[in-house]
Amino acid sequence: MPSSCKDIRTGLALCLQRSPCVLIDRHTPSECMADPELRKDLPPQCLSRMRSYAQCRRGIFDMRRRFRGNGPLSTGIYNEDYERLSSGDFDAKEELEKVVKKL
Repeated sequence: MPSSCKDIRTGLALCLQRSPCVLIDRHTPSECMADPELRKDLPPQCLSRMRSYAQCRRGIFDMRRRFRGNGPLSTGIYNEDYERLSSGDFDAKEELEKVVKKL
């Protein structure tokens, strides 16, 4: 994966893992993104991250952006949170409160 979209992808994964669709309803993040009924219940920041990730992926193949580049390289700002959530070492209520605070 190109490193210009890596932070956006990781941020999207974190947002989906903290969403009520995954934490409460126990769906997978891919089910929450693919099913229109489940997508309606996603927090607005997850939807905006989905849009920005799609734009970033489109920018990789856009020939007008080919020489300048798609964006900055990955900074790894979400790596620690992503590893913690991926390993299952988290409190679901605490993670859900983080999403609700951002709304």
